Amino acid sequence: MTLAETKPATTTPATDKARRRGQQSKLTGPLRRAGLFVVSIALGLLVWQLLASHFGPALVASPSETWHGAVDLWSDGTLWQSIWASSRRIFIGWALGVVVGAPLGLLMGRITIVRELLDPYIEFFRFIPPIAFVTLAIIWLGIGESSKIVLIFYTSVFVVVINTISGAVSTDETKLRAAASLGASKVQILRTIVLPSTIPHIVTGARLAMGNSFLTIVSAEIVAAQEGLGALIWTSRNYGHIDWVFVGIIVLGALGFLFDRVLRLCVRPLRRYGVKV
Repeated sequence: MTLAETKPATTTPATDKARRRGQQSKLTGPLRRAGLFVVSIALGLLVWQLLASHFGPALVASPSETWHGAVDLWSDGTLWQSIWASSRRIFIGWALGVVVGAPLGLLMGRITIVRELLDPYIEFFRFIPPIAFVTLAIIWLGIGESSKIVLIFYTSVFVVVINTISGAVSTDETKLRAAASLGASKVQILRTIVLPSTIPHIVTGARLAMGNSFLTIVSAEIVAAQEGLGALIWTSRNYGHIDWVFVGIIVLGALGFLFDRVLRLCVRPLRRYGVKV
């Protein structure tokens, strides 16, 4: 063993400074984001209060009035029942849209005859808003849960299909030819090459479909529902409770924010396929 090998490693002042700077950045990064979040919320509440003071309680409920309204709705169980009813409908309809839309998009993206047969229907129905089918959904399926879930499925499936097709058709042709030359079957190519390259597009479609689901649930519940955030907003409007209307709107936004964050956490293991969340 030489003297150079037994000599303890030393660090230069520049190395120590860089290490301290890295440790400080790890601490200040989350603190900075948390601080900006608090400042943003505070500014939003200030603007909200100014608008409420200017227009009056008949048009804009103040933050304090909205808070008291939320407490009242929560204390009698109305708010929780509305959140649970809407969340259940959104999740079931959205999940069905993803489960059906992703495989259908893969087939349409890779099999020409399937795309040519189904593309006219996809392009036709995706431009018809779900609210146009509310009346038919109620006539065909009644005022129960099925009509709301089908409407949410309708608004979700086309977004997932379109994004999945985009990912399937943009698969690197070099990889496809290389796999075919090595003797891979069409099923193997679809499973090992096309699907992994399409996963980021499927995730994007699923996130967009989630947003569309929240847009649809309000219109569906306004027309035919006794429970749900959409029904809560409409009933509050009829009774002149502007503070309850604000509660419903704010809870919808917070619920959508929560759903999206949970979805992003669930797809984190898919980062190796190029998913960015």
